[in-house]
Amino acid sequence: SLGAALAILAGAAGTFRLPASAFLGGALALALVYGLASRSGAPALYALLLSGVIVGAVCSSLLMVLLSLAPVEGLHGITWWLLGNLQVMSWPLLGGCAVLIAASFAGLWLRARDWNALTLGSDMAWHLGVRTRLAMMFGLGLAALMTAAAVALAGLIGFVGLIVPHALRALTGPDHRRLLPAAALGGGLFLVLCDALGRALGAPGEIPVGVITALTGGPFFLALLRRRPRGGWLE
Repeated sequence: SLGAALAILAGAAGTFRLPASAFLGGALALALVYGLASRSGAPALYALLLSGVIVGAVCSSLLMVLLSLAPVEGLHGITWWLLGNLQVMSWPLLGGCAVLIAASFAGLWLRARDWNALTLGSDMAWHLGVRTRLAMMFGLGLAALMTAAAVALAGLIGFVGLIVPHALRALTGPDHRRLLPAAALGGGLFLVLCDALGRALGAPGEIPVGVITALTGGPFFLALLRRRPRGGWLE
């Protein structure tokens, strides 16, 4: 989001410049997170989470600085984009992002065996023949590419990637060969329903879909937290 906001303020929000800027920002953030988490070897789950929170907080602060210094036109564009919406800005942009997301998804699905092994822990995955560091870099890189393409296309729409996989995991099981396509289809359906709800509640205008997903995601995770046993949040 920080990379995309910089592109908007610089007047470089063209068909492919915006997703390129978003991906560059996402790649730099991912490199920082991975570098901080892997200083003492293979990154652990808690190290990745903590590093992600730190880098995310710093990027959010820089984004707030840009908003405070932006002119009126740039402020309106960035604010509307940050709220998230499904309006098609450009059909070439939609097509380009669709190709990136489809190719990245195919790469992740083809390596579903590796993700299944990694759920057992890095050491067990290594004994099962998975090159853990390479697999993690490959998976995180494709996830960053998919996220950057989606953010460049629709802005910041939070919680979909957290709510849907958690819910569908209980239905499909932990096997990523089923979970990945189920999460992709379920996430799209959930997003369309939230967008329809925002348009219905905000008629004749609309409530940005990112607002609807955020209002849905907060109670969901509160309920999930209450159902988890003490100490078992990340188990």
